Amino acid sequence: MDQVKIGSFLKELRKGKNLTQENLAELLNVSNRTISRWETGSNMPDIGMLIEIADFYDISIPEIIEGERKSEIMNQEARDTAIKMAEYSQNEVKVGKQEVISYLMSVFGIFIIVSALAIFPNDSSWGSIYSIIGSIILTIGFYLIIKSVLVKRSLRILSVVGCVVLLSGVFTISDYLAVTQFNQVPRFSYEKSYSSVNPDEIVHKTLFFTAVQKNPGTEYERVEIAKLGVSR
Repeated sequence: MDQVKIGSFLKELRKGKNLTQENLAELLNVSNRTISRWETGSNMPDIGMLIEIADFYDISIPEIIEGERKSEIMNQEARDTAIKMAEYSQNEVKVGKQEVISYLMSVFGIFIIVSALAIFPNDSSWGSIYSIIGSIILTIGFYLIIKSVLVKRSLRILSVVGCVVLLSGVFTISDYLAVTQFNQVPRFSYEKSYSSVNPDEIVHKTLFFTAVQKNPGTEYERVEIAKLGVSR
């Protein structure tokens, strides 16, 4: 492919319509510098732009590539092929962008969860709030990733449910360890109330266990599991 020849041909076509480089750049929605590069042969139009140029000058794409007129009737087959190639190229770019976005969302969701668990103390509701927000972002990113891999909708739904269950398990385990190993209240409790038996105890209810905070705010404070799966 002789780029210089193609550039000269494009220049002849432009002059044949009595257009300046500035006029053509405005019509094709490109910069003056781009037109100049095409006409000097230092750069070539992409597939999508070739279609626009062929339409604009009413010539065939093979004629542009060869740098000379071969016929007055555009080769429809070559045009259709170029259009399909352009659509395919645009679709690849779109899919690539979606994959990048999905991975970024997943990573960002994990970052929010880890940051929330590390920064906020267990007795702060902000830790659980940000963790849930991070989980939602992570789940959406995960869904976008598997969407291009799993064709069946049922499998995608099962995968998302599995992701949610896994996150719930991670939060439950982190709460259980916080209570049993670090003497801390559970972060993801859905209810906190004073014990009906002992007013010096605060009951923290989670989905899978109940923790009791004894002597809160004193040097004798301790947190214990009351009874697995049973509310106190």
